[in-house]
Amino acid sequence: MSNTIETYNPYTGKKLDSYERLDDAQLQELLEKGENTFQQWKGQAIKERTALLEKLSQLLEERKSNYANLISEEMGKPFTESISEIEKCVSLIEFYVVNAERFLSDELIETDARESFVSYDPLGCILGIMPWNFPFWQVMRFAIPTLTAGNTVFVKHADNVTGCALAMEQLFQAAGYPEGCFTIVLATHEQIAKQFIADDRIKAISLTGSEKAGKEVAAAAGSYLKKTVLELGGNNACIIWEDAILEKHISTIVKARMLNAGQSCIAAKRFIVMADIYEEFLEKVKTELERFLPGDPLDPHTTFGVLANEKFAEKVAEQVKDAVDQGASILVGNHAKGAFFAPTILTGVQPGMKVFDEEVFGPVIAITKAKDRQETIALASQTRFGLGTMLFTEDVDAARKEIDAIADGAFFINDLVKSDPRLPFGGTKASGYGRELSKEGIQEFTNKKTVYIK
Repeated sequence: MSNTIETYNPYTGKKLDSYERLDDAQLQELLEKGENTFQQWKGQAIKERTALLEKLSQLLEERKSNYANLISEEMGKPFTESISEIEKCVSLIEFYVVNAERFLSDELIETDARESFVSYDPLGCILGIMPWNFPFWQVMRFAIPTLTAGNTVFVKHADNVTGCALAMEQLFQAAGYPEGCFTIVLATHEQIAKQFIADDRIKAISLTGSEKAGKEVAAAAGSYLKKTVLELGGNNACIIWEDAILEKHISTIVKARMLNAGQSCIAAKRFIVMADIYEEFLEKVKTELERFLPGDPLDPHTTFGVLANEKFAEKVAEQVKDAVDQGASILVGNHAKGAFFAPTILTGVQPGMKVFDEEVFGPVIAITKAKDRQETIALASQTRFGLGTMLFTEDVDAARKEIDAIADGAFFINDLVKSDPRLPFGGTKASGYGRELSKEGIQEFTNKKTVYIK
């Protein structure tokens, strides 16, 4: 791998910038700084940490247009979606400003001791390995609770959003965080394995990424008995029962797939539709897709951008071709140019096709017809992933009875699966383990210490 990182605008194909990776000696200096900072940072009062969060929130709000432009340039997301991403980061920070002290307070437990409680102590230096599809949000939802719990963090970000990564590092510095609290690591994956995961100063690792990357990081961390939190791929089912009122839900249903051009682990990827409503569903989805306006991601009028690079578009095209070769039909779309892949509707999708069995990271609505409600649940469960399921129906009482039937990390009725700072987020099976956000997220990288006083 080259020692130089180069970033490109996926819409224009033009080079944006280049950056030099650090050598091993420089990485060791960063580790030493992070460990030394932790020894001081862990003793800071939580109120002092949340005061820095408030400054961070203020700066994010002030600079959101600049950061949104950077996101759109580096990974092709429409500017309006990039603005929404920054605003979501602000809401995340504000949530922990209000709740961090309560989440980290000693939990008193009545026993036969004079006093007994659980103390939530920070672990130390935590490594985050982050993806490109939500370049600010993914990092912030890892870093904000982890830092506020008293840890220091290192972030290995995806190379193609290196500008975003360094902008965040500068942001934390401007907010007044001590040097070594939040550190971007410009390194190869080999360096990360040898210089960080293997180093005793790194106490745990959080990875958001592919199933393959998760297995590799979990294996490496496991060899050193280090905790991991893995947020991996998803193949979420979107179930449409026969009584769903499509006029009310179709915009949400399509947004569940098309947000970020379909490049989201929690996007709806398999649409399982009951036969009674199937033809109406096809008509309304097709009409809704016509509302999307492709174009330059930096144009505020654009509502559909490009994939993060041409290789991703080629991968989606290969998955669609596999389905067509096995009997699926293309209702609309399935044309590409460079990193652009047109919104596509596939019908006649069945298990065994890649668009049903694999995660498709692009704007493909893969539709499977089911004869009854029981079959929709059976088809939705037919996946090795376990991130989330969404079900649209007017029969909420019946939908509630299916919550335990699907072993996913989330079950949303009449809305798209989404992350919310107030709710724990994570998956099961090949979608990973551990939880981010909410109380669970801020406690993930703490030592839950039992204290017993006789």
